[in-house]
Amino acid sequence: MLPTIQHTLKTVFGFHEFRPPQQEVIERVVAGEDIFLVMPTGGGKSLCFQIPALHRDGVAIVVSPLISLMKDQVDALIANGVRAACLNSSLSSGESGRVFQQMESGALDLLYVAPERLMMPDFLERLSALKLCLFAIDEAHCISQWGHDFRPEYTQLGRLRQLFPDLPIVAMTATADPETRLDILGQLGLGAAKVFVAGFDRPNITYTVIPKQKPLAQMGAFLNGRRDEAGIVYALSRKRVEQVAEQLRSTGFSAAAYHAGLPDGERKRVQDAFRKDDIRIVVATVAFGMGIDKPNVRYVLHYDMPKSVESYYQETGRAGRDGLPSEALMLFGMGDVMTARSLIENSDNAARVKIELQKLNAMVAYAEALTCRRRALLSYFGDLREHDCDNCDICTDPPERFDASEQARKALSCVYRLGERFGMMYLIEVLRGSKNKRLLDLKHDRLSTWGIGSDVSATEWENIIRQLIHLGYLAQDFSSYGVLKLTPAARPVLKGETTVILGRPRDRVKAVERVR
Repeated sequence: MLPTIQHTLKTVFGFHEFRPPQQEVIERVVAGEDIFLVMPTGGGKSLCFQIPALHRDGVAIVVSPLISLMKDQVDALIANGVRAACLNSSLSSGESGRVFQQMESGALDLLYVAPERLMMPDFLERLSALKLCLFAIDEAHCISQWGHDFRPEYTQLGRLRQLFPDLPIVAMTATADPETRLDILGQLGLGAAKVFVAGFDRPNITYTVIPKQKPLAQMGAFLNGRRDEAGIVYALSRKRVEQVAEQLRSTGFSAAAYHAGLPDGERKRVQDAFRKDDIRIVVATVAFGMGIDKPNVRYVLHYDMPKSVESYYQETGRAGRDGLPSEALMLFGMGDVMTARSLIENSDNAARVKIELQKLNAMVAYAEALTCRRRALLSYFGDLREHDCDNCDICTDPPERFDASEQARKALSCVYRLGERFGMMYLIEVLRGSKNKRLLDLKHDRLSTWGIGSDVSATEWENIIRQLIHLGYLAQDFSSYGVLKLTPAARPVLKGETTVILGRPRDRVKAVERVR
């Protein structure tokens, strides 16, 4: 009699029950169905293909973009008695040869590969001669041009459905807004796939953003009472990572640097030492995902602001995977915005630059939020909440509040009159009665909402509109360059049935110029 998936969960992986929606996903994959799964970082996505791999005949091919992530998962599987291996550039030719031998002799349950390796003609030919049980595509947002970490090598994966029509495909990501999800399904040819979107909330994480003034001193003050806790510090450049790690070591902290420029051996040493708690703090580049599934990370500190809300969500999500209280602290300053912008603009892909600048603007808006940070974060992913979380800096130390119902109605009404086809800055121009050439050419000076907000400054309108986005009354469509659209929550506001209470900007937080 074959073991049940519940038996495998308990005896192989050591868990006593599934989290929603793991059981249904696993049952469908075992039955041979395609699945697209969006589940928060630390939510248990990997079980959704690892358990089916043990219940279907053949080897599962797992696509992963990160050597560190492959190594971490393969080590954990082998420790649990699962026959797993990976093929990547860190292996010697002898090691690669042994993996090929295991693969072709049927001695593997799971094989992790990079997308470039998977789609090589000779490798595909080798696979076609084997008994395969499924394809799992991790970090699936990498295939979408709207995703925060688009990787051209992922685009070839769309061919898998044609090449292996009878094999189930499981695509997974922790970070995909609604536009990105649709694009992933289209790119992978998974139109018939069952889509599961688990809640994005990580209620055990406390979110805090503070103005960046003396960052080394601010970091030291935060870490001083946490010397025995495991944590990750993220910075934007390799040079900054090295500097921060050295500063921490010089003040007695157990810290090491981790970035793509380090030798493979050093990265492996740091990763293993961090997992075993021999190193307490890893300082890493935001551009390099660590892929370390370590349950007891108590805090994530962003020394520099990341370039997108998706990156921020994914990185903060590495804290508190054990469900215990954890902290996400970000230091935020204008210099970070300029650094991030210069990194983004250092690209020849104009369309990509445009998308990433919009995502950077959304990140700045989050950092300057005057509404509950959790609501602002979740609304970005289309997960709308009606109540504040009482577990972020805005909730515990709220700004001055005011009744903005009238301004909200004006803004929402103007979005409606504009046909939900324009972005924030244009909306503000119409509200303030601008006479610029484009506006006059489009005859928007004839709208009933033209000029109805002329008594409110452009900066104030920007604050109001950002808060309306964070509270879920408006949505930004990044696939249409940040166009503002009304959500169902806007209707009762427009009808005067809902009071909208917003926060006033704090004096101590300087307004940051919008990234253009």
